[in-house]
Amino acid sequence: MKTQSKRQPRGEFYPSSCTRNAFSLIEMLVTLAIILIMFVLLWGRGSSNFQKQQKAACQKNLHTLYLALDLYAKENKDLYPAKTGATSSELPLGLLVPRYTTTMAPFICPGTKDSPLTEGRDLESQATSYAYYMGWKIAETNAPILSDRQINTSAKDAKDQVFSMDGKKPGNNHHKFGGNVLFTSGEVEAMPNRTPLALPTPPNIQLLNPRK
Repeated sequence: MKTQSKRQPRGEFYPSSCTRNAFSLIEMLVTLAIILIMFVLLWGRGSSNFQKQQKAACQKNLHTLYLALDLYAKENKDLYPAKTGATSSELPLGLLVPRYTTTMAPFICPGTKDSPLTEGRDLESQATSYAYYMGWKIAETNAPILSDRQINTSAKDAKDQVFSMDGKKPGNNHHKFGGNVLFTSGEVEAMPNRTPLALPTPPNIQLLNPRK
């Protein structure tokens, strides 16, 4: 007796191994895309976690620059760097190089996409990331002297906006997550977008943003 083979019912579809593999590949790609999106949200340049780390590195930069500013003032009649007619922070800060600091790296905030500065070249012809309060004397022990790039060069009262609210220029060194302010006491304070305290610019003080 001949054994009859079972015939596949008409209209019923059994996926081939090729089809099953293709479906698994799609699943894997979707999973990888989700992981990538989550990584960017948590650790991308515009994320809170990333900028928290960069603000800590930025504070180290400002402490390094404070040492150079302090040395300059002590050798120049207790006056911090100032240059007549300066329209950006690079001009007075350029007086620190190379006598008071020999490296250019601290002039660039790590939270930005700003290009590294060229070593051995004067700062005046390049662009830093930091704003500078020009005109203070070393006797002013609790005045702002350096900060992340600000939204403008006006004096700020408490609760005024200092840094970008949406991560766009100006004032976006740390995207939309505030910035750092260095005081003449040598202390650095991390601030939100709106300053909790006044950042004054008396008549003899000029706030200078960097070129870009």
